[in-house]
Amino acid sequence: MKSLREKLQYSSPILFEIAFDIVAITISYIIHYYIRFESGLFDTDIHPSFVDAFITGTIILLYWLIAFFFAGLYRNWFVRSPFDEFFAVIKTSFFFNFLLFFFVFLDSSARPRLLFLIYFIDITFFVLLGRFLARRLQKYLRQKKIIQVPVVVLGTTQEVLDLMKKVQSYPEWGFDVRAIILLSEEDQSLDVGVPIYKFSDLEKVLEKYHPRELFIAIDKPNHEMLLEIANKCAERQIVVKIVPDLYDVLTGLVKTFPMYSIPLIEISTQLLRPWEAFLKRFLDIVISLFVLIVGLPLWIIVAILIKLDSKGPILYKQERVGKNGKIFICYKFRSMYVDAEKTGPKTTVLNDPRVTRVGLFLRKTHIDEVPQFWNVLKGEMSLVGPRPERPVFIEMYSKMVPLFKRRLVVRPGITGWNQVKSPLFEINEEHLKNRLKDDFYYIENMSLKLDIEIILRTIYLVLRGRGQA
Repeated sequence: MKSLREKLQYSSPILFEIAFDIVAITISYIIHYYIRFESGLFDTDIHPSFVDAFITGTIILLYWLIAFFFAGLYRNWFVRSPFDEFFAVIKTSFFFNFLLFFFVFLDSSARPRLLFLIYFIDITFFVLLGRFLARRLQKYLRQKKIIQVPVVVLGTTQEVLDLMKKVQSYPEWGFDVRAIILLSEEDQSLDVGVPIYKFSDLEKVLEKYHPRELFIAIDKPNHEMLLEIANKCAERQIVVKIVPDLYDVLTGLVKTFPMYSIPLIEISTQLLRPWEAFLKRFLDIVISLFVLIVGLPLWIIVAILIKLDSKGPILYKQERVGKNGKIFICYKFRSMYVDAEKTGPKTTVLNDPRVTRVGLFLRKTHIDEVPQFWNVLKGEMSLVGPRPERPVFIEMYSKMVPLFKRRLVVRPGITGWNQVKSPLFEINEEHLKNRLKDDFYYIENMSLKLDIEIILRTIYLVLRGRGQA
């Protein structure tokens, strides 16, 4: 496990940005208050008390912090383009300043357009100044090695040496290279000041040094090896950065990441923008509550039918693997006989003889999945995502298709892109690869629009009664 110190070190850009934003927003509010009520530039009979001004200022502060969060200004980019940040702050300040004046400060007698312009310039200037000072402070602390990000470098000898030379020449980058993994065993004796390992030691190195990032510098990459590396790092939430000449290997999974003089490509760890992630979770909660509460009379009838049809519990509980490999208990209406797995775990097949009479109907209509809305409410699942698998099948499928575990970077879903596109038949390697393509398509294209499309497709298929029994 990573220490609290390491987590704080890696999160320092966000913490600094929030701290300096609080100061900047507060100063800009005080200046705006003076211009609006004390400068004499605007006619007003209103002179808020200190308490009123303090409460308003606190609300404004929270408003801007939330606005910046949803605009993505608090992403953990350890090395971030100042120009990207510059334009992002201006765009965000303009939009949310417009909303603020439209709903709160709109007062024709006080020349709102002039007030809008003054406050926009005011808050934009101080936020940008604060972000600049935060950068300078972080750079100073990185140079003094007070703030560092643990890194492991992997690759071919010459490329690794070139990268190491640049990292060591610029301590302000703040990267603490803890180990090197060389693909050539002939160069294991190189003296670069850090331990050198073989590629076969990859998992041992990741467990021992707990890097936050893995740099890959390879001359002629092996595609399967890169996929294996990405898979192992995704399981441990390690950010992977690779040199640009590998872009053709991972097209669609990565974004360009400028690191000073070295343009890198980063395997995306943030699949949704903050506001989209918030709305996705909000929809999960609202729709789950609606289904569970409004449909309660029907679910009671289903429970009674299950008890009358065969012996056993109403609900079927089973361990499933969730986001980042976390095990959780998944709930379903029981659709099989109680001794269905007396000979061991088995995947469901078409016309499965273990399915009860009521279970046949439940599976055809997908009503057996309804209790999983409780899993959604608990945050273990989402409405839309790759279907959760049992631990034993995760290991079995991963041996057949090594990249299978990469599905675990998102919450599993009640329904998904694969479920609305392909019927479930016999599990084989070809089927798993096609299923994985669908799951990756969803992960790489995650959006509220795609979620809504999948939900509507699911409703259509449920109404048609399409399902596996």
